[in-house]
Amino acid sequence: MPHAGLMIERAMGDEEGPFLRAKLHIRSGKRRLREGKISAGLLTLYDALSAALEWYVASENRRKSLNIQKNENLNNERDILSILVRSKIIDGKFDYDSFDKLIDRAINEDILDFDYSELLLQYESLMKQLGIMPFDESELPKERPDTF
Repeated sequence: MPHAGLMIERAMGDEEGPFLRAKLHIRSGKRRLREGKISAGLLTLYDALSAALEWYVASENRRKSLNIQKNENLNNERDILSILVRSKIIDGKFDYDSFDKLIDRAINEDILDFDYSELLLQYESLMKQLGIMPFDESELPKERPDTF
């Protein structure tokens, strides 16, 4: 994983750990995409999204502003995204269902040819709305070559 050896997530707490993991995985996922490692890049971006959502709901202050309905699970990404749209935190333009199908494909095959440019624009917009991006990559721990 891109964060291996760069952080001890559990020691960082419920907010700091996922926040840094999201940033590290965004950086690494985008690099992997540029290198043509499409499946690995997509899976890394998926993990960054998961960490970003975990970070968002970890804060009691942020949770107070959310319109959470009965039976919604704050451990379920689809539920969290629905809550964030309903609460007007995000605009809902990111097509999670299509992204999820693409992730399933990336798990099962090595995607060799995929124009990810539009997906990356939508993804970065979502990450900006969540407050993960923008960030200064130079402030992150240096990548380790052995992380793929």
